[in-house]
Amino acid sequence: MEYVSFTHMEDGTAEDWALINSEFNAHASKHLPDSLMETLRSMKGPTFGYQIDRYRHSLQSATRALKNGESDEMIVAALFHDVADPIAPTNHSAVAAEILKPYVDERIFWIIRHHGVFQGYYYFHHLGGDRDVREIFREHEWFDDCAFFCHEYDQNCFDPGYDEMPLEEFAPLVNDIFSRPSRFGSFELA
Repeated sequence: MEYVSFTHMEDGTAEDWALINSEFNAHASKHLPDSLMETLRSMKGPTFGYQIDRYRHSLQSATRALKNGESDEMIVAALFHDVADPIAPTNHSAVAAEILKPYVDERIFWIIRHHGVFQGYYYFHHLGGDRDVREIFREHEWFDDCAFFCHEYDQNCFDPGYDEMPLEEFAPLVNDIFSRPSRFGSFELA
């Protein structure tokens, strides 16, 4: 393995950064899909009172998106829309969206980024909150798309009798989406 010449980033050369960029992108392309699928598998078990765990919830979401003829990017986004629950339970939508951002279009990114607020339509009022808080986004061009996502691929995906597809059947899509070069290039600047 070749190594860079610096120990402080400020001393790096164009050649050093080209090496890092190449090595990092090769590693990410090879390992990111499996890492994300392993994170999804880590959601097996606790149900928190639901009739199924979040792992099956995610599979049901992706299965419904696939059966509804959604794009590959939307199917993968449905699969991973809650993937950040174990590490960022209070802002899982934002974290999941940022994971997806380099690999999906802006519309899908926006839907996943805001699905937690939109999902609240179904239960916030039962907890003393405002179920209509999503209305702050009413004029956004993708408001209806996010409402649709939550209605068709989230709020209804807690069914122990639903025959969701196994994760392995989504592996080709996951590998395809996350093995692509980032739509932002190698390193996002902001």
